[in-house]
Amino acid sequence: MSTGAGDGPAIKPAEAARLQVAGANADPLPATRADQRPNIVLVVMDDFSLDLVKTLRSARDMRRRGADYSHAFVVDSLCCVSRSSIFTGQYPHQTGVRTNTSGTASGMPLGGWSAFESNGNPERSFNVALQQSGYTTGFIGKYLNEYEWVPGRALPPAPPGWSEFNVVFGSAYDGWDFASTRLASGRLQVQMHDAPPLTAPMKERDKAYAGRVIQDQALRFIKRHQAGDAPYFLEVAAYAPHNRTQPQPYYPGDPVFPPAFRDRPHDGKPGNCGRVACTDLTTKDLPGFGDKRRDNHPLTAQGEPAKHWNTRRNPFRTAVSVGDLRNRAMMAQSVDRTVRKILRKVDDNTYVVFTSDNGFHLGQNGLGRGKGTAYDTDVHVPLFVVGPGVVKGKRAELTSNIDLAPTFEELAGLTPQPYRFGASLVPTFGDPAVVRRNYVFMEHTAQALTKKDPDSALTGDELDRIPSYVAVRSATGLLIRYDFDNAPTRADYGYEFYSYRNRAWEKTNSFAQPRYAAEVATLRQKLSDFDLCSAQAGAAPVPDTCRALTR
Repeated sequence: MSTGAGDGPAIKPAEAARLQVAGANADPLPATRADQRPNIVLVVMDDFSLDLVKTLRSARDMRRRGADYSHAFVVDSLCCVSRSSIFTGQYPHQTGVRTNTSGTASGMPLGGWSAFESNGNPERSFNVALQQSGYTTGFIGKYLNEYEWVPGRALPPAPPGWSEFNVVFGSAYDGWDFASTRLASGRLQVQMHDAPPLTAPMKERDKAYAGRVIQDQALRFIKRHQAGDAPYFLEVAAYAPHNRTQPQPYYPGDPVFPPAFRDRPHDGKPGNCGRVACTDLTTKDLPGFGDKRRDNHPLTAQGEPAKHWNTRRNPFRTAVSVGDLRNRAMMAQSVDRTVRKILRKVDDNTYVVFTSDNGFHLGQNGLGRGKGTAYDTDVHVPLFVVGPGVVKGKRAELTSNIDLAPTFEELAGLTPQPYRFGASLVPTFGDPAVVRRNYVFMEHTAQALTKKDPDSALTGDELDRIPSYVAVRSATGLLIRYDFDNAPTRADYGYEFYSYRNRAWEKTNSFAQPRYAAEVATLRQKLSDFDLCSAQAGAAPVPDTCRALTR
């Protein structure tokens, strides 16, 4: 079966089956395009946590129409690490991107754009394969930490595989007054986005808001390429609801999480938190808020107390956390509008995928503001998919963000690259009951080994004290193995185990409780087997034995 274009890649049997499902459940594919492979739009939010899903109309609409992957996780709850894994379908030990920022000590793990580039990840990113197969590829929004431009200095190089590359640089964390890029004849050019004065009308200020600029560019991309002969892939990477990174707000009175002005309380109107009233968002929406930390103490393999990393009190009062939650909900509404407009604009031969790079905690488990843990608040993310042949309903299968790259390759009629550790989600599109994987793995490298994270100005040094760890998650339990010794040739392990059978959050470390002994033993064996796969890096094919660990 061909794609409809004489020189296009052949559709594999799995893809043919998908199109048969599409024929039974979706409108016919457009007859005017030479290459009838589907368009794909990926929307990635920044630090979006599950507690905000109920505020989004787009999430409700996508649930009604398509797949809700209720067991979707990320390989590490750090922005740059997670995004690198989305691009490559690989774990941090394969990408070499282990932290948000570049290292300062010889031999230490690195992060940021420099690690992504130096380890060959741009060439391994799925967009390269899609572009080479005939897709028009576009990127709009937040790219990778430390991929930045300073006025008066040269622009960073344009990564391969993008037909259009509109990166919005990091000053957009604060909402306004930032620069972005565009590709012209294969070279990057800078576009400035100046902010109006505070005295300007609210609508004028919001037109210059990062979320609005990203939205407008995304809709223009779709309009330009909707009727083209080539299919397109577009990633829309929002900054919301990430906190601003500068201690001083751009506009006086901007909160730590700055929403568009239209979504803030104004002129006697309450703030816009979407589908819920802002006043209805409380600590009840933050399971585990204020939990005592003493019963989370890590234990050694023998069940004795190990080092305890979560020892500092949450520096924020309850009212601050509730205010943060509501501002994050208001901030997320700009992305909600973007997704709803995308859903209305795309045609029936387009997949739309909506997710986040990681979660965020606001007082749960005794912590303050931040991310980086293996707890549900930080690694459990939304994942919604709509498109031809996607049967609506929840999926029981455990998935990871490394599954997105091979998914997009398969949708494009390609065989996923053998070095991708993730597995395509396409077989689950037509059958919600499909469960092939029951485990996901997480890796985290202590941020203390590298430069200060850009979030630290407003979240404190909480991220710096989270130790390195490897973790494995099932539908019913989480096992975390910390390494308290940062030396690469030594280890000092401590364990935490949490059961989710009767609770949705991590209340008590049950690693040594006899009733969980069998489950803990299974998960410990999974981690030991995963250790043996940690040598697989770069473009090395992933052995079948390593892929089998998620079953």
